Amino acid sequence: MEDLSSALAEGVEAEFMYQLESMAAPSVKVELGIATTRIGGGVALSIRHDVTGFWNKALGFGFEEPVTHDLIGRVLDFYRSQGSTGTTFQIAHSVLPPDWDEIRAAFGLRPASHYVKLACRVEDFWPAESKLVVERVRPEDVREWAAVTFRGFGIPEEGFTEMLAATYDHPGFHPVAAWDGDTMVATANLFVRGEVASLNSGATLREHRNRGAQSALLTMRAELAADLGCSWLVAETGMPSERRANPSLNNMLRSGLRPLYSRRNWVWEPDAG
Repeated sequence: MEDLSSALAEGVEAEFMYQLESMAAPSVKVELGIATTRIGGGVALSIRHDVTGFWNKALGFGFEEPVTHDLIGRVLDFYRSQGSTGTTFQIAHSVLPPDWDEIRAAFGLRPASHYVKLACRVEDFWPAESKLVVERVRPEDVREWAAVTFRGFGIPEEGFTEMLAATYDHPGFHPVAAWDGDTMVATANLFVRGEVASLNSGATLREHRNRGAQSALLTMRAELAADLGCSWLVAETGMPSERRANPSLNNMLRSGLRPLYSRRNWVWEPDAG
């Protein structure tokens, strides 16, 4: 299989995250302390009142402009200006410079978890079946979809539900969900940028897991991506540890997605440098 380039794989993820946070209503931006910007071909995303740390990310760097001491400094200037509690740099290993260890040490960036980036051609995806009803989300269900997403991940809903629901009007976002009768039990999203479709935001309520919801939602999004003329599917998930498997990764592998590379997270906190 011809591999998807890291530039396209990182670019679709960066744009997805940028649009997700940037589209929040002005009142939600004030409530959560949201600020976003584009720097050196990548994006920097700050949510000052994010207690999870998940939403503060800097990613997509190294393709339009090389990763340098100056670039990292400019990105961190943005976070300092926002009074951010920290951020996570997500930079593909292939674009890290030879002096990366010196750069990260200068700014106090510490290594954290690894993510696995996966991809496959649309025609190489392996569909799955489920007894659950899987459909695209209707306008009247979008707030529930957003709330179930955060509930499934076990992270705070207040403010963030409105942020995610606001993406419904963006032409690149295609939310889907699984129902058990009248109950929405699992959610996911497809984000399309050119020929690449990002499979993201998959979450299942704890009491409804192990019923094939996420495999079915992967299948629906793959079919939707094909209908929209996409050539590639791309996704990412956490690298499993030796002691603990990652069901999300297993679902993706069974569906035909194949690892492209792993990417380490680099964490910065204001008192680090």
